[in-house]
Amino acid sequence: MDQITASANGTRRTEDIALDLLKFVAATTGAGRTAASSPGFVAASASKPEDQVTHLLELYMRCLRVVEGKGEAR
Repeated sequence: MDQITASANGTRRTEDIALDLLKFVAATTGAGRTAASSPGFVAASASKPEDQVTHLLELYMRCLRVVEGKGEAR
């Protein structure tokens, strides 16, 4: 089970919150998963592991900026 990390004053660090947000977004959207082929379907282009890692790191940085209140207004 996941353990909640708390600082001395009892609040969670922004990095931990951003990581939880990344986990939620990745699980919800399927980001970072390898494309599984099914009968009659072939993925247009399979992502390389390096591309997936880069995408997840960029997503983490976006989550961190949002948690810190520095996110882009869209």
